[in-house]
Amino acid sequence: MTRIPYPDAEALPEDTKSQLEKLAPLNIFRMLSHAPHLLKPFVGMGTAFLQNGKLDPVTRECVILRVGYLSNAKYETTQHEAIGLAVGMDADLIEAVKAGPSSEGLSHEQKLALTFTDHLVTHPHPSDGALKPVLKHFGAERLEELVLLIGYYMMVCRFLETFGVEVEEGGPKGTEIKLD
Repeated sequence: MTRIPYPDAEALPEDTKSQLEKLAPLNIFRMLSHAPHLLKPFVGMGTAFLQNGKLDPVTRECVILRVGYLSNAKYETTQHEAIGLAVGMDADLIEAVKAGPSSEGLSHEQKLALTFTDHLVTHPHPSDGALKPVLKHFGAERLEELVLLIGYYMMVCRFLETFGVEVEEGGPKGTEIKLD
């Protein structure tokens, strides 16, 4: 149950209604429309990860899911389990991500990414020991993307949990995200 009501769609400014109509029918976007000036930048950054990201899509989804599991954010994990399956994950890999970076069934890259994710979620100033292996593997560009991905989804999870955003009626709609 939400902690504050979703905005009345009919009472929203026309430009906000128009923007929401162009987006996937996600409750997170509905809730965020209380602050319509933040909707476009919020969606823009998330879209950049999905549309222009340099990380392997399965690795990206492993990281997003790990942040969601560490944050106990049911909405986020429900949405991204569906997205993960759509980009090539299977149920065993999702279970491995839940269990953590030392799980069997993770690739070397996924283990590196999840180890760094676990570290960064709890240590805002990562140690050199945590940073060097991911820098060596991913390089500067993809490491920067990884750090921003982790931070963005930490923000998303905190937003979801603060406001009690509910999974959409009928189940997750994450695969309906429109990228244009």
